[in-house]
Order: sequence, then structure tokens, then C-alpha cells
Amino acid sequence: MSTYRRRAKNPYAEAEQFRRRATLGFAVVALFLLGLAGWYFKLQVVDHSEYVARSEENRVRPRPVVPARGNIYDRHGVLLAENVPAYRLEVLPEKAGDTKTLIAELGKVVALDPDDVARFEATRKVARGFRPIPLKLRLSEDEIARFAVDRWRFPGVEVVPYLNRHYPYGDLFAHVIGYVGRIDEKDLETLPEEDAALTHIGKTGLERYYEEALRGKVGYEKIETNVEGRALRSVGRVPAQPGADLRLGIDANLQRAMAAAFGELEGSAVAMDPRSGEILAMVSLPAYDPNLFVNGISHADFAALNENPSRPQFNRLVLGGVAPGSTIKPLTALAGLDSGVRKPEDKVLSTGMFRLPGMKGRGWGDSHRGGHGWTDARKSIWDSVNTYYYYLATDLGVQRYDEYLGRYGFGKPTGIDLTGEIGGILPSPAEKRRLTKERWYPGDLVNASIGQGLWKVTPLQLVRGASAIANGGELLRPHLAVAQRLGFDAPWQRLPQPAPVGITTHPENLRVVQEGMEMTVSIGTAAAVFRGAGYRSAGKTGTAQVVNRSERAVDPRSLPLWKRHRALYIGYAPAENPTIAVAVAVEGGGFGAATAAPIARAIFDAYLLGKMPEGVEKIGTETAPPLVATAADAASTGTVSAPPAAAATNPVPATIPEPKR
Repeated sequence: MSTYRRRAKNPYAEAEQFRRRATLGFAVVALFLLGLAGWYFKLQVVDHSEYVARSEENRVRPRPVVPARGNIYDRHGVLLAENVPAYRLEVLPEKAGDTKTLIAELGKVVALDPDDVARFEATRKVARGFRPIPLKLRLSEDEIARFAVDRWRFPGVEVVPYLNRHYPYGDLFAHVIGYVGRIDEKDLETLPEEDAALTHIGKTGLERYYEEALRGKVGYEKIETNVEGRALRSVGRVPAQPGADLRLGIDANLQRAMAAAFGELEGSAVAMDPRSGEILAMVSLPAYDPNLFVNGISHADFAALNENPSRPQFNRLVLGGVAPGSTIKPLTALAGLDSGVRKPEDKVLSTGMFRLPGMKGRGWGDSHRGGHGWTDARKSIWDSVNTYYYYLATDLGVQRYDEYLGRYGFGKPTGIDLTGEIGGILPSPAEKRRLTKERWYPGDLVNASIGQGLWKVTPLQLVRGASAIANGGELLRPHLAVAQRLGFDAPWQRLPQPAPVGITTHPENLRVVQEGMEMTVSIGTAAAVFRGAGYRSAGKTGTAQVVNRSERAVDPRSLPLWKRHRALYIGYAPAENPTIAVAVAVEGGGFGAATAAPIARAIFDAYLLGKMPEGVEKIGTETAPPLVATAADAASTGTVSAPPAAAATNPVPATIPEPKR
């Protein structure tokens, strides 16, 4: 009985226990409900903007809009680099799945070159998955049609229209304009994030130097998609900013005449306006077709260029260098006059052989074995008398020699708007020690005095020096681009240039040098070439010897091209009011008067008389006249104004009209 009572239920205790459990359960449920409410509050209120953005990203995808690259024109409005419509195949890796399988299947529909696949894989490794990657550029119409039929089989693959770079004149401007090429891994590492959608970038020439201005700014189009990711409509747009157009000082017809004047010869030449520093024409021969590189050059074409011993891709104008030979003599003569070491009337006797005091062995000869007789500054230039310069350099000493020739722009880059320009070599004890680990000897300065020995100059340095003589002593920065515009309807804006640097404070000494160069053409080493030209010019021939003494008696024509003398010429015209200065360097050309001077004559004829080399047609001239600086421009940029007579010879208006497309 007692046991039964102990086990009897206690309704009050059970009710109390139920209430406690119910209260605890209610509290737990309330807590969970409160937590859920807090979570919903966080989602709906606190993190509202974040999740709206994520939702919008799932619904709206940004599609990059690549801007049109800026066009490049010559001084008369002739189009030198343009954009033409084309189509490419793009792959979006995050939607394409297994790219190897995808590419294998795509190859059955569209012909894929192994180079295309290799470039795609290399780019995919460094690019972000949401960025489309070009797989094949320049699709044909048949390829576009075949892909359209099977489009549903390839998610993440699109045919995209774009503007492809094209160079209408091929190799004629290869070393001036350069080319654009497909963006590689190294480019992606340096490109800003906002420009990662670009497919091409400037690799050489002006395309590289002015890359940021020419490429513009990438825009974006907001595309609304469905749950399958298919585009439905455009819901917004951030417009792309087209690249700036460039106007050059280059004259396309002069460029064609310059290249044609070389014929089968190899070398380089440059023509410059001595009043402003504008490059009128410049060629490095042989050249190559830059269109080969735009969408990736084939192995066969690349091998052909690399195996060519003449190195068509090598820009001799900024990367190469030769000894200047006798073309350095006018400036060396000016150094002697300005330093006070020589007077215009001072004469030295040329007997055909020069020896340093105390030396009985080796001597340095003149071009005439019997000598040139008594020689002053003018004759030393027009008759190219070596002995005059042997004595002059010895009297100057290496320190003053380097000081004055450095003042004329040698031993450092000219500053032209092309990348990679070298400064050449101005002979000095320090340079010899750096290059050969040997000490400097007095004979080294004798060699340097006639442009031999350690000397290395570029045609740009030579034409800059010749222009300084022509314009009255102003050393200008050579430049290719003279103006840019930010839009087709925008006005052309002249690009600023640094102020010129004076090379002499004695105009009477400069006049002596000018007269010597004018006599070179009238009675001196270039007289036969310029006879009957119809205009007066001034110049200096030069020959850079590259053979050793044992080979000098050999017929030069039997030597390989790289062992033959380099022929050089510098000059300007018209002599009384110069509007053009030139420098010509012919590899294996022999003597300057024989090969380089005739090329210079052809350049002058084309520019001053409009006379093209035989069999060469003019490029269709556009109506836009050349760019020139106003008086305000000249004051702010340092450009040199031409005298009225010169302006009449080669008229230049003060406005910049619209070029034709």
C-alpha cells in the first residue's frame, strides 16, 4: 500500500514541469524566431545594397566595348594607319567548361591554327575567368556562317565584331608607324585593369610610343540576360572613348621617293625640316610588311624575317649606328673656329701624309696621295682634306673635341618620338676604356677627327647636325608626330616641343662652314651629282671605312656587303633658305659621292621640284595642307620660323584643315 502511494501521480508537479518545459520551448522558439528575424533584417536592410548588386550582376552582365584606335595621317592627310571591320571568335572561360574539349569540337567547325590555340591557352592562364579571350582573329564569312549553325553547341563562345588595324602602304612606313600585335602575358601584367579587354597593343614605332593616346579608353555595355545566360537586351552603356588621331610631319610622296631612290641598296635615310624639327621622311631598308604582325605572324613568315641576313626588322635609324666618316668635318671645323684654335683664313699644308710629332712609323693619309696643298676651313670641307682635321683635332685636344662635338648632339639620343633610340658613341678615353678596356692613345683622336675609330652615329644625329648648320645654329628635337585630335570633329592640337639649343654664338664662323658645304656641291666632291639641279644646295660627302689594311687593295666588289665601305651624305636645300635637310647612309655603298649623294639628290628633287624617281607614281595627295606653327606656337614650343622666301618656296598655311578619310 505504501509503495503504491509513493508511485501515485502528482498532478500539480506534472503541471509545473509542463509549464517549465513549455516556457523553455517557447523561449527557444522565440529565440530562433528572433534570430531568423534578425537574419532577415540583415538580409533585407543591412546587406540590402550588396545583395541587390549581386542579383543585378546575375541579371546584368557588363560587356566591354573596345574603342576605335586612333588613325595616323601624313602631313597632307594621307591615311597611313587605319581600322577596318573584322570578326573574331571569343571564349568566356567561366561559361565554356572544359576548354580542351571545346577547342577540339570548335576545330571541326572553324579552322584553328596551332598558334591561335597556343596564344589562347597562354592568355587563359593569366586572364580572369569572366574576361572573354580571343581564340581566332579575322574569321571569314564562311567560318562565321558555319559557326552560326552550331552556335548552340558552344556555350561561352561568341563571334564579336571589331576594328582591325591595317597599314595601307605595307613596308613603306614599317619603321615609322610600327605595328600593333596581340596582347601577350607580359602586356597583361602591365595593362591597367580597365584596359584588360583590349586585344591589341602597340609593339613598335609610333604605335608603341603613343600607345596610351592611340588606344583610347574601354567602355562597357550592360546586357540583361535570362537564367540561361543568354543576352536579352541592353540596359545601359558607358561609352568607349576613341583613341586620338595623330598627324605626322611625314610627306608620303617624299617617303616613297626616298625608298625608291635606294633601288636595291640597303641603308637608311632621313629628311627633316630644319625650321621646325619635323621629320619629312625616313626609311630603313630593307623593311617588312607590318600587317603580318597584327593578328600574329606565322612561323614561316617569322622565320623568313629572322633568317634574312639584312635584318629587315632592325630599325637602322634609331637602333643602328655607323662611323660618320667625313660628314662630321663641317661640325669639327665649326668646333675649331668657335674654340679659337683656328681662324677662317688659317691654312695647313696637305702633303698626302700626316704623322704625329715624334712618330716615324705609322702615318695617316689624305684622299689624294700627293696631298691637297694649302688648305683653309672652307677647302677642308669642299675638298674633304683629312690633314686639316688631323692637325685641328690634335690642337683641340680630346677634352675640347668631346665638349664641342657633344654640344652638337653626338653621344646622346636626339629625343625623337620612337622607343629604344641609342645615343651612339662619341670617342673619348672613358668610352674606349668602357668598350675595349684599353687606354687612349693620341692616334685615337687622329682617327676620330675624320669620323673613324670609335665613332658611332645614327642618321638622326647627322640630320640634326646638318639642320643646325642650315637654320643658323639651332639644335632641334626631331619629331614625327606634330598634332593630335580627340575625335573626328575635334580641332587638331599641336604637340609641344622643347625649345631649341644654340650650338654657336659666332654666326660668322657658321657662315664659313655653310660656304664650305655649298662649295662641296658647286666645285667639290658632290659637284658632278648636283650639276643642273635647278636649285642651290649644300652638303658633305662621307665614307666610313670598315676594312682592315690588308683588304684595302682588294676590289671592294669582291668583299661581302658588310665589309664594304659605308657611303654617307648630309646636306640641305635650298642653300639660301633651307626647307629640307637630309642624311643618307648606304651600307656597302662604297664612296659617299658615288651612291649616297645621288640618293640625296633624288630626295631634294622630289621635295623641291615634285620630281619622283623614274617609274615611281605619286600617292594620291589629299586636300589637307601641311601643319605649321603660328608665331605663338614658335614662342611656346621652340619651333623655328622660316624666312619669307623659304615659306614661298614651300608654302605652309596657318590652319589645320580636316584630312580626308
